[in-house]
Amino acid sequence: MGEITEDLLLGGRVHLVQPEKGHRAGTDAVLLAASAPVKPADVVLDVGAATGAVGLMAAAREKGARFLFVERDPHLAELCRRNCRDNGVLGEAVAADVLDKASRQAAGLNPESADLVLTNPPFLDEGQARISPDRRRAAAHALPAGGLEDWLKACAGLLKPKGRLVLIHRADRVAECLQILEKWLGGLELRFVHPSADRPAIRFLVSGIKGSRAPMSILPPLILNGPDGRFTPQAEALHRGEADLL
Repeated sequence: MGEITEDLLLGGRVHLVQPEKGHRAGTDAVLLAASAPVKPADVVLDVGAATGAVGLMAAAREKGARFLFVERDPHLAELCRRNCRDNGVLGEAVAADVLDKASRQAAGLNPESADLVLTNPPFLDEGQARISPDRRRAAAHALPAGGLEDWLKACAGLLKPKGRLVLIHRADRVAECLQILEKWLGGLELRFVHPSADRPAIRFLVSGIKGSRAPMSILPPLILNGPDGRFTPQAEALHRGEADLL
């Protein structure tokens, strides 16, 4: 698998081992975890978990929930198990392909079993752009053609009625994501993430409730960097675990 690194997230509250090369946890994971309304006794799924950064950061706020990490790469799933142990998280990591029904069933991922699903799906479809030659990095960044709808449909299927899904994705795919999510979710809350106040959004965060018919809300945008190129106070507080986006 290659070399691994030991990193600290949320100001040292979360210890994370992850591969030195390939897809690594960063700001997207921090923002997704900060948008997770975890409650005690919730069953929380981190879908496409890699080594578990999102779920681990969400668990740092609410250790009373039960976390299930879903990752198709068995080597990353094993690192995720180690991270759960090291951080004292009540969680289980399963090696399963969320796009494959048989794989989900074999891993015990039952329909309508989760109170909350957190997901940062691969951002690209195969053939959209040049994909990394690194197999694991490529798998983290690209889905089969049409795979985004299948991914989100699977996530929605794992939610209990009135359960909530929270997603982060690239800003240029917001229309596609919303069109898909509206088939199963309502009460959507959409927030755009800008690298600076004078630049277009690069990411969006959206959450919704399964079966709800409530209208969509547009939340205040998040600005990551000030004119000096450094994190804004809000972005800095999010990265240190001293603020959230709830």
